[in-house]
Amino acid sequence: MAQVLEMQFETAGGKKLSVSVDDPRANVTAQEVETGMQALIASAVFEVDGFGLASAFNARLIERNVTDLV
Repeated sequence: MAQVLEMQFETAGGKKLSVSVDDPRANVTAQEVETGMQALIASAVFEVDGFGLASAFNARLIERNVTDLV
C-alpha cells in the first residue's frame, strides 16, 4: 500500500498550495508534521505568484492500493 503525506498551505496572496511527500516515515506524528510545516513557512522556499506561504491549514496521510493486472 502506497502512502503520501499531503500538506496544504495558504499563501499571503490567498492561493492554496499542496506539498506531497511520498512514503513518509510509518510512525510520523501530527506534532512532527506541524513542526515541519511551520519550518517550510519560515524558510520562504515556496512562492505562488510572488507570495510566500502564510499559513498551514491541513495535513493528511493518503493511502492507496494498486493492483497490477497485466
